[in-house]
Amino acid sequence: MEFKNKEIMEAFNIYSKLALKGYEDSDEIRLYNTDDKVRELVDGFAHEVQCTIILAGEYIYMVPIATTSPFHISNEEMKKRHLPSKAVNLDIYLMYLTIIILFGEFYDSYQSLEPTRDFLPIYKWLESVNTYIETLNEIDKEELKSLEKEYEYNWIGILEKWNAMDDLRENVKSQNARTNSRLGFLSTVKRFLESQDLIIDIGNDEIELTEKSKV
Repeated sequence: MEFKNKEIMEAFNIYSKLALKGYEDSDEIRLYNTDDKVRELVDGFAHEVQCTIILAGEYIYMVPIATTSPFHISNEEMKKRHLPSKAVNLDIYLMYLTIIILFGEFYDSYQSLEPTRDFLPIYKWLESVNTYIETLNEIDKEELKSLEKEYEYNWIGILEKWNAMDDLRENVKSQNARTNSRLGFLSTVKRFLESQDLIIDIGNDEIELTEKSKV
């Protein structure tokens, strides 16, 4: 397919907006939806930096799909921007686990393509993480070590880190990143997910998924 200079410049303008913020209102870059050639070019630009373009509601997002993408958030960047000052990689792994459990609560234990609930109370998220960790606690340590080698995931370290946190049950908003509690940790994860436009705080310690996260 041959492209005109005007189409190339329009596509690069759209790509530049997406690269700057990671998203853009679809009305601001409507040519992406209406011009096949422009869309093909934008998708090609994104592919070159190992990203994909997704349409979610009123927005269009450019999302990295490989750790080698310049738009990927590295572990060091994650600790610096989204976790407490003394955070280590283990905090990131625990964050991943709590996020997977969160999405599992919305999607009926990972079996459904559409969410099976509209919102999730944070206490329910905490209960689900506690239940999962308790299941891991019941597994023999030698078996866990074997699973660690198989899946390259530090299960024992995650168990120890979660178990060392205080299991406080008061309002999550009163527990910030400096609070060594499980709710405090989930509050940190919640802020990260909000910063990535993946969840919305709808009040009363309840959260719902965004269109971006559903896609």
